[in-house]
Amino acid sequence: MLDLLRAFLRPSRRAITAIVALQLVATIASLYLPTLNADIIDRGIATGDTGLIMRLGVVMLGISLVQVVAAVSSVRLAARVSMGMGRDLRGALFHRVADLSAREVTMFGAPTLISRSTNDVTQVQTVVFMAFAMLVAAPITMVGGIIMALRQDVSLSWLVAVAVPVLALSLGLVIRQMVPQFRIMQTSLDAVNRILREQITGLRVVRAFVREDHEQARFGSANGQFTAAGLAVGRLMSLMFPIVMLVLNVSTVAVLWFGAREVAAGGIEIGGLTAFIAYLLQILMSVMMATFMATMIPRAAVSSDRIREVLDTETSVHLLATPVRDLESPAAVTFDAAGFTYPGADRPVLSDITFTARPGATTAIIGSTGAGKTTLVSMVPRLFDATDGQILVGGVDVRHADPDTLWSRIGLVPQRPYLFTGTVASNLRYGDPHASDDALWAALEVAQAADFVRAMPEVLDAPISQGGINVSGGQRQRLAIARALVRRPEVLVFDDSFSALDVATDARLRGALRAVTSDVAIIVVAQRVSTVIDADLIVVLEDGRVVGHGDHDHLVATCTTYQEIVASQRSADAPVGG
Repeated sequence: MLDLLRAFLRPSRRAITAIVALQLVATIASLYLPTLNADIIDRGIATGDTGLIMRLGVVMLGISLVQVVAAVSSVRLAARVSMGMGRDLRGALFHRVADLSAREVTMFGAPTLISRSTNDVTQVQTVVFMAFAMLVAAPITMVGGIIMALRQDVSLSWLVAVAVPVLALSLGLVIRQMVPQFRIMQTSLDAVNRILREQITGLRVVRAFVREDHEQARFGSANGQFTAAGLAVGRLMSLMFPIVMLVLNVSTVAVLWFGAREVAAGGIEIGGLTAFIAYLLQILMSVMMATFMATMIPRAAVSSDRIREVLDTETSVHLLATPVRDLESPAAVTFDAAGFTYPGADRPVLSDITFTARPGATTAIIGSTGAGKTTLVSMVPRLFDATDGQILVGGVDVRHADPDTLWSRIGLVPQRPYLFTGTVASNLRYGDPHASDDALWAALEVAQAADFVRAMPEVLDAPISQGGINVSGGQRQRLAIARALVRRPEVLVFDDSFSALDVATDARLRGALRAVTSDVAIIVVAQRVSTVIDADLIVVLEDGRVVGHGDHDHLVATCTTYQEIVASQRSADAPVGG
């Protein structure tokens, strides 16, 4: 936790210095007030000196004003520092997650990344604010209070030596029991976020299979665990205030008991005894503030560990210091004995993949579920890096290419298209922020999306909800294809992007693509043979290996796996070619 705070609080060094100085001024002022009050009692009230009472009263008002101004200023600065640190932490997490490859993002999972970027950052931010607003003053008050109490009467100092350790030890034992519960709370919060996200995203599936009761029970279990941990922490925290009040009240009674004897013996005056009680209370309150902060630090420490885990995770997609920016144009995509293996896996997902997707030609990837098709095309834009062999785009190994240059050549339509909150136009311009309306309409025409966009009342300005849930799956798919076409890439990758389209729309779209992609290398991952039947090169995958390649007629004659795929999709009324 200290390393994290040191790194993200470094830009606020001057403000932190000012906070400490202001807290010092406010604390000194608060420590001086009981002494002035003792003087008013002993030298003013006891002797009837009204002038002294007035003079010291004015001084006390002035010191109180200084204390208020210093305290308010320090808290305001503490708020700015803590909020700024929270802003920087969230920004660092956002940029780190954006830099991670798909492998690391999958390893963490979206729910925990969201909770780490929000709840965990809030926990650390809150502790930083409370530390500057309260904890900085606690040791100053404790040390200063002890010194000032000893100035009033040394013979009663043993009460301080007893009360402070008793309070600290009692609260420390409570805090020790809270730490494991804080860890459980953060883990349980991840589970609640994950299940809630799954239920919201998969609401149709839940209702279609009448699984509401099951999902309610699953959420109830995670929510119950989170609640139980919170209640355990709450029960422990409920002990703290009674413990503090018990020690404070017993200490006050003890001071009055033994102090009365000192007053009777002439060892201390009444004003001094009053000041001693005030200093004892200040000392114990500073201990309470420190221990209160100690209850928050364990949870913040857990949160900082979770944040640090993300920030310290290195992407498996490494960037070169001097990447290659000069790629051949038009760009071909070559797989040269490429393979991919997850860390710690017993067998590779892909092995010995060799073929070339040439400009102006369509290369199709087909195979059974789990054959590695999506992983294969994900290696082209470096969502994953090949662990064996190499992948060349424009004659350059993608691991050596400048990422921005590489991505500028590639248009990717993922298996699950995602649209962002905004409008049709704003989503299409993700491909090219400067694209004209005419360019957008041209892309929509090719993607067979122009008709339904024209039917929308706002046309290009029609609103799109998060994820594109206010349009159908086929419309969402076609808008994603149009977004890739707006980019005017040299390599177009369709990862099973035609699955949500009917056969007629699929055929029209592929026909329109051929007319505008004469020099574009097209890579199509598909499940339907009808989608790949006209491809210039069909690569057949099985268990992560190429078991056949060629055109449709060649594969029907020579590749057993392809024959089985064709046979499984052939209908009695409309046999697939060959």
